[in-house]
Amino acid sequence: MSSTDPLQAVARRLQERAEQLALEIAAAEARDDGTREVSDRKDEAEASLRSVVDDAGIERDLTELRAIASARERIEAGSYGRCTDCGEPIGLDRLLAQPTAARCTACQSEAERRERQAR
Repeated sequence: MSSTDPLQAVARRLQERAEQLALEIAAAEARDDGTREVSDRKDEAEASLRSVVDDAGIERDLTELRAIASARERIEAGSYGRCTDCGEPIGLDRLLAQPTAARCTACQSEAERRERQAR
């Protein structure tokens, strides 16, 4: 990215999202404090399901936090906005839609294709 204004806007969005995720993780962990009362098998099953859903949500949020940290590191290093695979600029529209994008659209598509084939 050549202009500082869009870069500052993206950095601000990344910071705000990181703060939001931290609050969501803290709330999910607070819900899973182990003090839920379970009176029968149905309650036990519901509590177990809530725990699994909360754990999946926390993992998703942690993954996004890692992507945000990586994007912020690229901003600090001056490499933000360049594809980590081919080095070409990542389109501004893509960065605005997905501020954590590390790859251009072509390289991201190729990475996803390889990942599908590996499964």
